[in-house]
Amino acid sequence: MNSADAHDEQSDPIVFIVDDDDAVRESLQWLASSVDLNVKAYASGGDFLSQCRPNQTGCLVTDIRMPGLSGLELQDELNRRGCDLPVIVITGHGDVQTAVRAMKAGAFDFVEKPFNDQLLLDMINKAVAASLQSSREMTHQAEAQARANTLTPREKEVLELISVGEANKRIAHTMGISEKTVEAHRAKVMGKMQAKSLAELVKMVMIIDGD
Repeated sequence: MNSADAHDEQSDPIVFIVDDDDAVRESLQWLASSVDLNVKAYASGGDFLSQCRPNQTGCLVTDIRMPGLSGLELQDELNRRGCDLPVIVITGHGDVQTAVRAMKAGAFDFVEKPFNDQLLLDMINKAVAASLQSSREMTHQAEAQARANTLTPREKEVLELISVGEANKRIAHTMGISEKTVEAHRAKVMGKMQAKSLAELVKMVMIIDGD
């Protein structure tokens, strides 16, 4: 995914609703649409999976009990596909233990029927915000990694030593080169990584490492 694709998806999050009950599905669709969220609704997990893009931002609101794919099975399938779309599960009476299992499997939150509309909207907004933040972080990581890939082996070694706080003199001793050569490598690293400061360069390394 390039930066343009990431930007497009970040600017257009979608609230996906999956519920086999027509009345509930339409009610949820109206609720999310009432606060100007983009909404797509499906009667089954299979219908949703056939349309969902891996890097789509937004969130999924799904009933935990449905014929065919249940909410838990749908969540498991998203995990298997590597899709990190936040999942909010809707539970009925007696399904709290199942909802807890969903949370342990990575669900964003759950809400019990009958649910408060404002409470659910708050959950949805938080889930969408989390999805956009995750997408931005993935984009930044990909961009930083792409820049790091342009470095020569020597420059990568210098970058690694810089990132752990080594001074030029120490780097020169470790690599068996002159300080002047270290300074030249360091300048190229800063340029290729498009870092305006040492702090920004170290932050990029942390982003690449997933810290």
